Amino acid sequence: MKKFGIGQSIRRVEDVRLLTGEGCYTDDIRPEGAAFGAVVRSPHAHANILSIDSEDAQQVEGVLAVYTHADLDAAGVKDIPCMTLLPGKEGKKPISPGHPVLARGKVRHVGDPVAFVVAETLEAAQEAAELVMVDYEDLDAVVDPAKALEPGAPNLHEAAPDNLSFTWDMGEEAETEAALAAAERVVEIEVINNRIVVNSMEPRNAIGEYEAGEDRLTLTTTTQGVFSLRNQISERILGIPVEKLRVKTPDVGGGFGMKLFVYSEQVLVLFAARALGRPVVWNGTRGECFQSDSQGRDFVNRLKAGFDAEGKITALKIDNLANLGGYLSNFSIYVATMAGARMFSGVYDIPKLYAQVRCVFTNTVPVDAYRGAGRPEAAYMLERLMDKAARELGMTREEIRFKNFIPASAMPYKTQTGMTYDSGDFAMILGRALEKSDYAGAAARKAEAARRGNFRGIGIGYYIEACAGVGQEEARVRLDEDGGMTVFVGTQSNGQGHATAYAQIMAERFGVALEKLRVKQGDSDDLTSGGGTGGSRSLLMGRLAIEGASDKVLERLKQIAGHLLEAAPQDIEMGEGSLSVVGTDKRVTLEGVAKAVYAGDLPEELGGELAETYNTTAPPLTYPNGCHIVELEIEGDTGELSIERYTVVDDFGTLVNPMMAAGQVHGGIAQGLGQALLELTAYDESGQLLTGSFMDYGMPRADNLPEIDLEFVQEVPCATNPFGIKGAGEAGAIGAPPAIMGALLDALAPLGVTELDMPATPAKLWSLIQQSKAAAE
Repeated sequence: MKKFGIGQSIRRVEDVRLLTGEGCYTDDIRPEGAAFGAVVRSPHAHANILSIDSEDAQQVEGVLAVYTHADLDAAGVKDIPCMTLLPGKEGKKPISPGHPVLARGKVRHVGDPVAFVVAETLEAAQEAAELVMVDYEDLDAVVDPAKALEPGAPNLHEAAPDNLSFTWDMGEEAETEAALAAAERVVEIEVINNRIVVNSMEPRNAIGEYEAGEDRLTLTTTTQGVFSLRNQISERILGIPVEKLRVKTPDVGGGFGMKLFVYSEQVLVLFAARALGRPVVWNGTRGECFQSDSQGRDFVNRLKAGFDAEGKITALKIDNLANLGGYLSNFSIYVATMAGARMFSGVYDIPKLYAQVRCVFTNTVPVDAYRGAGRPEAAYMLERLMDKAARELGMTREEIRFKNFIPASAMPYKTQTGMTYDSGDFAMILGRALEKSDYAGAAARKAEAARRGNFRGIGIGYYIEACAGVGQEEARVRLDEDGGMTVFVGTQSNGQGHATAYAQIMAERFGVALEKLRVKQGDSDDLTSGGGTGGSRSLLMGRLAIEGASDKVLERLKQIAGHLLEAAPQDIEMGEGSLSVVGTDKRVTLEGVAKAVYAGDLPEELGGELAETYNTTAPPLTYPNGCHIVELEIEGDTGELSIERYTVVDDFGTLVNPMMAAGQVHGGIAQGLGQALLELTAYDESGQLLTGSFMDYGMPRADNLPEIDLEFVQEVPCATNPFGIKGAGEAGAIGAPPAIMGALLDALAPLGVTELDMPATPAKLWSLIQQSKAAAE
């Protein structure tokens, strides 16, 4: 094992810079001569725009321009595209009515952008934005997807008169129905995956610049990958060649899926910069985040499962209702369907499966990927189903899982959803989690809590997800003049620790000291392409690309070292920061090679910059899985909840940095706990956002989180990539909600509570306790 190489829990190399204020975020950048933009947003959830009067706004001192959809249309600016228009049931395509950069004739959610004001100062832009007079004709709104499908519901888009974008399905409906009809027992459940506001630490922002001499635009913005934005904005929205747009992303303060997508403000600052011939800056406020950032989840899941006399699943039918919001976001169709549907069978051996998803427009903020992107929804509904089935079939919750797990001996196993699991030992993982959590002793602890007037429960959440092997990735590795190395890669860190993980990979290959390893991401001029960050893909895809480029660099290093050491390249081996002739003490350091390269002391065929590029396509998907067991207690008089024990056993395959993987799990659990206990994006019937600030929207804090007893099992590496990696970034957010809600229902079982939806706030728990007490009197 090389010093600071693979498998070691070294501290993150980027943290000193970030924690001492040396980070550089988009809001830290102010180009010379920059103007400032402010967005005029709709206060209505649904309304026709009768007129827009900007005369008073343009009279404000310092105002440079006020733009509306008419200006964008005249310049040929196209709508923001949905990039995943999958075929639906019977081959029908989704209805994609368009997502205008600025509202065109109608607004469809509170916060919908209507106009863009640019001024010399931010204060002037904000003042002028308040003076833009928009004459609205208010319309009835609909925020509930089920109500949006009812006859006579308010219609958002003429192209979708019933508010249905499309219906998607998978599996064999007739065979599944027949298996359900023949089942010994049938269990049904309906659960809700509540809507979430992402609330990354760093709000969205964007800077547009225009170089008239080169007729070239530059967008600096907080993203999860510059290349997707470059390609969409240039080719699909502005209609310019990709080489005429550069996209840059400096440090990013969290993304969680939300910063993958194109937003109106990114297009607007570019449009204004080109029109005005000067840089234009837009910085989103927290209030704007609530009204305009893509939101997450918002599903109604209905499941119907058949079981035989032994408690084995015979068939599963799923009917999901997905709230898309007012428009189709970049990947909303995919997230609502394929992203989660691939995991609809979970870790269970299900012979027959049919699933249907109806995707509905409502007068709410568009919904797209949020940490896990469909997989948390799948795991939550399956685990809730298994708990209810255990209760109705007279089995224990662990027993029904053991009975229905896909056995390790069946790997590779092809599911009814088309996934092929290459590896996994689910029974072993659950058994280890039960042991670590002292599951067997929970009954005694529950009885002791009851004597104190409290309610204690324990819950199991088993998850599996498909991730990592997605898209393509490019990397370039360069030997620098000081003998260090720079890695250029198309992924994008949002705080996960990419610089450290990639440095460890390079340390393993070349033995270079960490302080001399540099990682560059977030500039579309550095590479030709890149997949960005999403779906827990960065470590596997980035490593494949980096290793490929490193192989080519190593070949050149051996050729140069062979020349310097007067030996054949095949007799050169790489050591700790140096190359040597096998079996001798003749060696040259990387500093020595770099000196020869950059001093021009080499023959022509060996000279030139020592940098190599490699582009990799995706290997098969990986399937990380694991078990969360949560034990909690509810205070009988107040409904206050405390998590007493939190146990996790995860199978992420081979780990590069176990400490960073643990950090990813902890962060994911915080977000999963937030969804289960605190977070709810609430709209009233008129479409007004009731939870539009931290005054109203519950966020998890440090004192909500328990100590987490975490174990990584590395005995089951992934069999389909050379590193055994399975991915880790989203797992915590997937396993937490079902485990927490299972524990709550177990705690409340003595009161006769069998159904409970997220978020389970103290007020909700207190009401259930009081209702039970009143019924008993």
